[in-house]
Amino acid sequence: MAGPKAPKDPERKRAYFYIMKDKDIYGSVQEDGSIIHFIYESDGRLINSAQIAGNIENKEELGLLETVEGFGRLVHSIGVSVETDNQNEQIEFVFQMYGKQDLYGGGTNLKVKLTGDGMERKIYLSDYKWTPDDDIPGQIKFIFNTPDIMGKASVRLYLNDGYEAPADIEETEVDMNSDEYCRMISHSLMNMGNAYRIRKAIEKTRAGKEVTLAYIGGSITQGAGAAPINTECYAYKSYQLFQKRFSAKNNVKFIKAGVGGTPSELGMIRFDRDVLRDGQQPDIVVIEFAVNDEGDETKGDCYESLVRKVLNLPWKPAVILLFSVFANDWNLQDRLSPVGKLYDLPMVSVLDAVSPQFALKNDEGRVITKNQFFYDMFHPGNAGHSVMADCIEYLFEKIDQAGHASLDAFELGLTEEKILQEKLNLAPVIGNSFENIRLLDKKDIYAKAYIDEGGFDSTDTQLQSVEMDDQLSLTPEFPYNWMYDGTKNTLNRVKAYFELEMECRALLLVFKDSGEVNVGKAKVYVDGEYHFTADPHINNWQHCNAVIIFNNKTSENHVVRIEIAEEDRDKQFTILGFGYVL
Repeated sequence: MAGPKAPKDPERKRAYFYIMKDKDIYGSVQEDGSIIHFIYESDGRLINSAQIAGNIENKEELGLLETVEGFGRLVHSIGVSVETDNQNEQIEFVFQMYGKQDLYGGGTNLKVKLTGDGMERKIYLSDYKWTPDDDIPGQIKFIFNTPDIMGKASVRLYLNDGYEAPADIEETEVDMNSDEYCRMISHSLMNMGNAYRIRKAIEKTRAGKEVTLAYIGGSITQGAGAAPINTECYAYKSYQLFQKRFSAKNNVKFIKAGVGGTPSELGMIRFDRDVLRDGQQPDIVVIEFAVNDEGDETKGDCYESLVRKVLNLPWKPAVILLFSVFANDWNLQDRLSPVGKLYDLPMVSVLDAVSPQFALKNDEGRVITKNQFFYDMFHPGNAGHSVMADCIEYLFEKIDQAGHASLDAFELGLTEEKILQEKLNLAPVIGNSFENIRLLDKKDIYAKAYIDEGGFDSTDTQLQSVEMDDQLSLTPEFPYNWMYDGTKNTLNRVKAYFELEMECRALLLVFKDSGEVNVGKAKVYVDGEYHFTADPHINNWQHCNAVIIFNNKTSENHVVRIEIAEEDRDKQFTILGFGYVL
């Protein structure tokens, strides 16, 4: 009879730091039936995770995380653990490297099989041979066998000899019932403003009438960082808090229309379809683009146009401006808040609430750490989404406690609604060039628009898709599109153009960005004159991109031609739609 085998020599202790520490993950069913929780690490996210979760300040080590080559020099192994209710739950961890030429298919995949028992398993980088196309650390996937499973995940990077890491950051559990927490939330109230329309919605709710809350914004409004994304996001949580506080008959409806990576430049075009769909008439609209509008070509004109578009709807909904925050304590509230000040709108700043206390220590009044608030550098985690919801709830609470008319209203002898209408008659603080913008695509056709689709005779179904409302299922954005597909139909290459002729004052193109290798560029001409090239690979991931073709002071007839670049006629390009102002 053989005795027990001698144990292996214990592994030498190595310096390490976390890039994820006790983060919520959720097995969400994807369009292809797979069950995955994604965590993106490109575009500086991995570096930020090392700073926040790992307390890394060493610039050399942070710099090595920018590329696969540097990652391999710094990291000896990766430790991964997941804890789920069912300790036998099977999960696969994949750390995917992105490729230089083939973004999603050219890089190495580092993999390990896990169970939900919380035990750490390791990936040794020495077991892998890097591919020639390896470029940057791309994304992490937790692949589940069972849908709708919640878990807590931690990932730490063990370092090669010669590299050091600081001690773990000490964190205490966030007490959301403490006086300190309540004080932090109170700092979010940037402006209570003219609250008449919100009070009207509150009174309508209490009377048992149907009231609808709508939220439009970027990925934070979509729910990125929340697990599960549909019920742990700030939008759903704040809607639930509103209903709990003011409704006795379950008479509050919920619309969520967040689309990741997109600014108000796209939001103003899709507002009618995504928010006002099926005849919806929301009573309160929360607008959240404060961390998405850096790339807005108009530096606020699109944002103010959207705000005015909503305020001027016939049923007079209330508007709340919500200013979320990135992990570097940045947003655009200084640029965008003058819009709220002009119209005296309720404004909520998450930055004002959380950023000042991040720098404090536990014994100095810190309520929540960045690691606890943020899921990654761009998005809050579940705790962060709860904080955001509480900030909005605090606004509702203060409005409910306030009097029924402001002193200014009595002094001017006007009702608050008339005051708002007078402010809407003032000159815009930034601009309102696109207040009356409309969407044009295969579904929403304008009778006086003359279209020659040329070789754009296909419909793209591989689209940016999002979780609308309280759903986990994905809804594709701009499904009624025009697609040029030179990969299948060589006849298309002869007609590699799309032409639109119409009389309008302003026109925007919405096209699909992509990181796929079979996607090409298109040149945009107006009345025969070259304007710009639409290149899906500049952003290099699948999402909707709105760009201004022209924005004039008067309406004139124009012919817009979109022509596939000659070198890309064996590839694909998708026109998702147009936004136009007559």
